[in-house]
Amino acid sequence: MELKRKTIAKVIAAAFVFNLVVMGAGAWIAYQEAPPIPEQVVGPDGETVLTGEDIREGKKTFQKNGLMNHGSILGNGAYYGADYTADSLELKTQHMRTYYAEERYGTEYDSLSTAEQAAVDDDVKQDLSGEYEGGNIKYSAAELYAHEQVRQEYVERYHEGSHERGVPEGMIDSEADARQFADFAMWTAWFSHTDRPGGEHSYTNDWPYEPAAGNDATGAAMTWSVVAMVLLVGAAGAGIWLYNAVSLPEPSAGDLSVPEPGDVSIFPSQRAALRFIPVAAGLFLAQVLLGGLLAHFYIERAGFFGIEEIFGVHILQLLPFAMAKTWHIDLGILWIAATWLGAGLFLPPLLTGHEPKRQSTYIDVLLVAIVVVTVGGLGGIWLGSHGYFGDLWWLVGNEGLEYLEVGKLWQVGLLVGFGLWAVLSIRGLKPLLDREPVFGLAHMILYAGGSIALLFTAGFFFTPETNIAVTEFWRWWVVHMWVEGAFEFFIVAIIGLTLVSMNLLSRRSAEKAVMLQALLVMSTGVIGVSHHYWWVGMPDMWVPIGSVFSTLELLPLVFILYEALGQYRAMSETGGFPYKLPFMFIIASGVWNFVGAGVLGFFINLPLINYYEHGTYLTVGHAHAAMFGAFGFLALGMVTYMLQLAIKPGRWNGSWLRAAFWCWNVGLALMVFVSVLPVGFLQLEAAFTGSYAAARSVAFYNQPLVQTLFWARLPGDTLIILGTAIYAADLVRKRFVLRASEDDPTVEDMAVAEGVMSDD
Repeated sequence: MELKRKTIAKVIAAAFVFNLVVMGAGAWIAYQEAPPIPEQVVGPDGETVLTGEDIREGKKTFQKNGLMNHGSILGNGAYYGADYTADSLELKTQHMRTYYAEERYGTEYDSLSTAEQAAVDDDVKQDLSGEYEGGNIKYSAAELYAHEQVRQEYVERYHEGSHERGVPEGMIDSEADARQFADFAMWTAWFSHTDRPGGEHSYTNDWPYEPAAGNDATGAAMTWSVVAMVLLVGAAGAGIWLYNAVSLPEPSAGDLSVPEPGDVSIFPSQRAALRFIPVAAGLFLAQVLLGGLLAHFYIERAGFFGIEEIFGVHILQLLPFAMAKTWHIDLGILWIAATWLGAGLFLPPLLTGHEPKRQSTYIDVLLVAIVVVTVGGLGGIWLGSHGYFGDLWWLVGNEGLEYLEVGKLWQVGLLVGFGLWAVLSIRGLKPLLDREPVFGLAHMILYAGGSIALLFTAGFFFTPETNIAVTEFWRWWVVHMWVEGAFEFFIVAIIGLTLVSMNLLSRRSAEKAVMLQALLVMSTGVIGVSHHYWWVGMPDMWVPIGSVFSTLELLPLVFILYEALGQYRAMSETGGFPYKLPFMFIIASGVWNFVGAGVLGFFINLPLINYYEHGTYLTVGHAHAAMFGAFGFLALGMVTYMLQLAIKPGRWNGSWLRAAFWCWNVGLALMVFVSVLPVGFLQLEAAFTGSYAAARSVAFYNQPLVQTLFWARLPGDTLIILGTAIYAADLVRKRFVLRASEDDPTVEDMAVAEGVMSDD
């Protein structure tokens, strides 16, 4: 079966419209079905316990103080601290037990007989059962007592500080703010155990697992997990059929003239694009150093190899976990994005031999803008969390949502940067854009980059006052659709462009392959975001939708892996292929993408597994293998390719980069498979046999076996840091052997461009 590019383009357009319709309807439903914020919560005698304004102010405190990068809410956030929803629900049930035990038996709950404890447990579950009927939330006397106790606990923990929990003193500035944060957490606990009007399950589909509150996995979680497994088998068969049925030429180096790096002239704009590399490398090195500190915080909650005893200051007070985690995440996004932007501006001259006027100057302007936004955003996070911006904290400081930490002003700066990059890319690719149809390869690169910017705009649809369920709905549009949609699209497009630039694949063949994979990504990854809505207060219609499309997300990743292996075969066909090292990175990206995003992602996205593991170390393993393994290695592969072309002929030496490559791969494998995943499976068992709160507790992390596994992460982390240090040092070394750029090279000088401008 031979599919025409125009046919695939039409199907992609139809899939895009379908996605917009489904997710647009989902957005409307999100506002309609979000857990209600009542005007008041009242006690048994009608007295006001808290107001809706207290809940909203508590959410602001949660974001302003970066608590989502210390612990999590509704399972989303960091895993170092407690999940505030599960923690407050567990504390609520414990204090309600204490109240009933004292009221009815005049003694502590633990002193009661088994029968008496069972009676108390039934009273607690009875209080927490039932559906919301509108109006004010009405507490029983036991619930009122529990709420006051949780308030006191949160004041002591998050305002006064708790180093054994890794909470610095004054994490929340005032006692009043800490009380309102407790109100917000308790409200999320309330809608986690309260049934929707007319429904059989709570607003969170009975998540988190807490037997004492009557929360357990729903039948739908089991049913759709089975459906997902069956669907996986069918999708695998469909994938095999598709690749056998559709004629898509594989990369082949057999009869093609692969140019030597020294045969390619370098434009001034390409020298300018190379300046992105050292900036990104500095961000990368800072990120991995912070990652090592974060990993150690799980062992010493307030120290770092005992230095606090020498200097008398806990590092937790100087650099709290939440701040280090915030910078760690943002630096990871920034160095990968900066590298991709640089690569996107380096490649066009290889394809067109075209150098627009003042292109290099404009690229320098873009780089300066990125540096300003980076420094401003990261600095604003620190200043905002310390109260320097007052009520403007979320605009110019720290918005306090995982992956969207920087203030709105800096997010606008990032959007402007993407816009400028798109303009520069259009300028560079113009000769190719003018000759090809709208579904051509150059257009696909612009669509991929544009989709990243487009999806980022969803982050502007909420404020700190927006209901947390609606906030999470839009936040995952940005986070997940980047990763599973736009980033995957960009990966296949940039790899296709690279294959063409090396003359390993004709432009038309690359266009067809990229479009087919873009169709698969578009058809699965966008709606696949819905698996993030199962437990955050969205309606249960997302359980079947998320199960189906999350399963299908594995399919394009199999294609990417298959393509990577095909590239490896093409590379191996000739012993004189000069770009083996860049391709090692690209192939590693495909393998890690399949393992991290595909295998590990599919496993934890089964509804029944996700119900218990949501927000555990299994997610950590999936995230690191997918983010660094897939996107990081692709970025580093593009850097290697750019450097190999830009180094003086005869001066290229890839030994340091090769050493870094193996340090990163071995280090990532050790970290994920020796430390992170084993901890995650232990957490999963703890959740199965106890409760979700128990699996996320300090007591769990402090178990000897878990602590040993945390120490086992040290070799892997050390190798990753070592590889990054070697990489940074090699960039400094290579700076002195870069070739001078040609003032006005022509397309005849550009051996890599062979066949691109022709109508192959």
